[in-house]
Amino acid sequence: MKKTFAAKAPRAPGKTRKFFSFLGALGALAVLPVFFLPTHAQERLKDIASVQGIRANQLIGYGLVVGLDGSGDQTTQTPFTVQSLTSMLERLGVNLPPGTNLQLKNVAAVMVTTSLPAFAKPGQTLDITVSSMGNAKSLRGGMLLLTPLKGADGQVYAMAQGSLVVSGAGASSGGSKAQVNHLSVGRIPAGATVERAVANPFAQSPTIKFELNETNFTAAQHVVQTINKSAGAGVAAALDGRVIEVMAPVDPNERVAFMARLENLPINTGITSAKVIINARTGSVVMNRAVTLEPCAIAHGNLSVTITNTPQVSQPGPLSGGQTVVTQQADIQIKQDGGQLVMLAGAAKLSEVVKALNMIGATPQDLLAILQAMKAVGALKAELEII
Repeated sequence: MKKTFAAKAPRAPGKTRKFFSFLGALGALAVLPVFFLPTHAQERLKDIASVQGIRANQLIGYGLVVGLDGSGDQTTQTPFTVQSLTSMLERLGVNLPPGTNLQLKNVAAVMVTTSLPAFAKPGQTLDITVSSMGNAKSLRGGMLLLTPLKGADGQVYAMAQGSLVVSGAGASSGGSKAQVNHLSVGRIPAGATVERAVANPFAQSPTIKFELNETNFTAAQHVVQTINKSAGAGVAAALDGRVIEVMAPVDPNERVAFMARLENLPINTGITSAKVIINARTGSVVMNRAVTLEPCAIAHGNLSVTITNTPQVSQPGPLSGGQTVVTQQADIQIKQDGGQLVMLAGAAKLSEVVKALNMIGATPQDLLAILQAMKAVGALKAELEII
């Protein structure tokens, strides 16, 4: 008996091979562990780097706040307040008789601080912070007298004066006291005027140097590649893992436009390093999305100690001449909760890591020791930093 076979349509050459290649690629992806996939980050150049030489400068000054409502420094304990006031009055032409004992309640010695931003010019105003040096109870309602603000080189760069704004409030009477916020620190918006500009090397050199916020050779190489792709080959070069030197136009107007274009370039900073930050004082634990876990088992138990004191009265017998004595009877109990062995599966996403750690049922303080132990055995794939 003959068998009849239906004729099949011819298969296009190469399709079978491509189909099996596609299946092979899917199989390779299925075998690859998820927690080994890198996490890439892309940020603007201005967010990961700063321009060398373009920075703020700190200013500081010593001054007097007057016009307080009896809440100033106690002059017997802060003699520098009286000395400062006497010197100021002498400069204004007021000479006090020798041996004058000033009893001031409306004056306070303060430190004035601010930050002089880059490219600040004379005539611009700055916000300042005024902080009490002595034992003034409050700076609320006070007026800062003219105070020179100096830089690290001893030169005066700004002059400050104005009425203080204190966000707190307080009152006291008959030994009782109520206070909201801090009363010994205030601010003066636009309270300082710039008198001297700081020399800036921005337009004095044919090159500009970008400094990465953190040393990262991968990010430095990506910055160089991105700038050269945008501005032309050879424009940028990495000096090390932190500094990138860029050739810039000589004309100031063109240089500003050039910098505006560069600082908004998207930079692929490479693989984000996995990091866990632990604050041992507050018990805070913060981790980024690159943190992963490998399978591990954890046993956690709590140990509690309870001490109870019960007063006991010892009464002497009649006519014994003894005295009644009160003693304390201490009852100490130690309780240890059983530590249950918890199996944590490998986790790749931050939500899965948090869910796995919550299964332990530990407090934030206990979690510090658990994370350190997980790092020691290699189950925690992250850099552990304790602050």
